[in-house]
Amino acid sequence: MAMNLPTDLLRTFVAIADTGNFSQAAELVHRTQSAVSMQIKRLEELVEKPLLKRDSRHSSLTSDGLTLLDYARRILKLNEEAVSLLTRPELSGWVRIGLPDDYATRFLPEILAGFSRTHPRVQVEVICEPSTQLRQRMKRQELDLAMTTSAVPDEENTLLLSQEAVVWATSEQHRPHEETPLPLALFPNDCIYRTWAIEALENAEIAYRVAYSSPSNMGLQSAVIAGLAVTATSLSIIPPGMRQLLPEEGVPLLPSVYFLLHRNPATDNCIVDSLAEHIAKAFGAVGQ
Repeated sequence: MAMNLPTDLLRTFVAIADTGNFSQAAELVHRTQSAVSMQIKRLEELVEKPLLKRDSRHSSLTSDGLTLLDYARRILKLNEEAVSLLTRPELSGWVRIGLPDDYATRFLPEILAGFSRTHPRVQVEVICEPSTQLRQRMKRQELDLAMTTSAVPDEENTLLLSQEAVVWATSEQHRPHEETPLPLALFPNDCIYRTWAIEALENAEIAYRVAYSSPSNMGLQSAVIAGLAVTATSLSIIPPGMRQLLPEEGVPLLPSVYFLLHRNPATDNCIVDSLAEHIAKAFGAVGQ
């Protein structure tokens, strides 16, 4: 028969590990010191191993206790998440989010899947546009959230999600990077990737020509994969069929870009809060 570890025993065990003694742990879990001692005795009986080394003033963990501590924290965290999810009111409504199409392809499936599991009745409207256009939509309050690229790590009402390396990319099968002048596939004039690419080439005195221009990342990638041009893009979103061009291949270095989450201060509700939290967790940005 499988053994179960009751969460109340694990909670007391973690309290002792955190405080180092039974009296403070008893205060944390709102039990008497004798009740705490009985709980630890019961837990050690269940696992059939000593978990604590005791002296008159302090308690420390045995090697088995250290092993259990990691599992105990995770079990308690999952328990709290499950209780929170199942007992909170089910939200309904809709939320509007915008982001560039290259980042939508890379990150949005995981984010939306997680959000849908917790809020199945919420309708999500996704708008894929270049970052400059998304900022304008945010100013007009046409979006609740927007994920954009930026040359600076912070803007008003934003959360820094990640810092991305911007690199040159070429076709895996063709060699357009060996042509002179260098053929480029770039976003329109108001894009920082375009600005950085052209400035870097001009500073390095490398001849170039803009062969393709498109507001769609898919359009630029199609030209690059076909071997018609090279482009400047974030390293994390280079698709199959393309590869990074290295500095030793004759291309100049490019700056890093920041990926920001914009929040519309006029839309203060639980649905937007929850989606923003899902996005932050996907990027490991919670608490920044």
